[in-house]
Amino acid sequence: MPETNNEPVAGRKPAQQMTCMEVWGGSQLTTRRVEMGGLDAWVYSKPFGDAERGGDVYYASSCATGRIARLLLADVSGHGNTVASTAANLRTLMRRFVNRLDQTEFVRLLNQQFTELSESGTFATAIVATFFAPTQRLIVCNAGHPRPLLYQAAKQEWTFLGAEATIDDAPNNIPLGIIDVSEYEQFDVELKTGDCILTYTDALIESRDADGEMLGEAGLLRIVRLVGEVEPQLLTKTVLREIADRHPDNLTEDDVTVLLVRANGQKPHPSLKDFLWANIRFVGSLIRSINPWAERPPLPDLNVANIGGAIIPALEQRWRAGGPVQPPPDPR
Repeated sequence: MPETNNEPVAGRKPAQQMTCMEVWGGSQLTTRRVEMGGLDAWVYSKPFGDAERGGDVYYASSCATGRIARLLLADVSGHGNTVASTAANLRTLMRRFVNRLDQTEFVRLLNQQFTELSESGTFATAIVATFFAPTQRLIVCNAGHPRPLLYQAAKQEWTFLGAEATIDDAPNNIPLGIIDVSEYEQFDVELKTGDCILTYTDALIESRDADGEMLGEAGLLRIVRLVGEVEPQLLTKTVLREIADRHPDNLTEDDVTVLLVRANGQKPHPSLKDFLWANIRFVGSLIRSINPWAERPPLPDLNVANIGGAIIPALEQRWRAGGPVQPPPDPR
């Protein structure tokens, strides 16, 4: 995938600049570029029909120092206003864990939240990913969601990120809200500059090829490879157009969301103003948390890499060697 020059494009909205301790996203119609520590992201989401909000929920967050970026893409059962309150609750959870390097508890509480909603038939598939800019390390958890696609710039090749599920797999990465799973599996991948991750909801793989057969994951991978070297800001539009042209009903019967992220190799350098404002907001959240009904404050992980690394950057490298996650599954 060719380099992008990051210049503004005429007629398009300017990029959403993620500042310290910010959460952005929702479930509404959007076509937006988002910039955060070490990553550029392009988000496209179109609710089903003419609904104001859909069942696809997307969020991005940036920690107080700009080094930790978290991404969430969830396909929630239901559409429109029935999902609006769920999306609001997810935003609250994203704020609570905005400064956490370890996403384990975040995913566990996500599942707990949907388990409590399961009596009303609400569940979700989701991808949760946490990116640590100093090491360019991405931690991924897949809760029953279609597998993302990984583009490796050095090889100029698209592959699956994660192994294909089999009937023999233990029930630990199933959709959120089905059963009370204590811990979801996670794996990590180190993104080189120019590498991309393409995450999407099932409207893409449930679309049909020209012969009427469902595309599935393999068909989507074939299409992404077919479109070739496309600028990141044009990739989503190109892939969706290719899918839509194959069958008249494609992408018209469900919410459609695509999240493309690209490692830009840049280290976060928040301004003094943003850094001070983030600390003021953090102290304010601590004061408000005295009220037992208030939101929990966004406390950071109590480890050397996260807290010490904010002061002495060399300490951040401790996370590379000491992380509790596994290498990415073999996609073959």
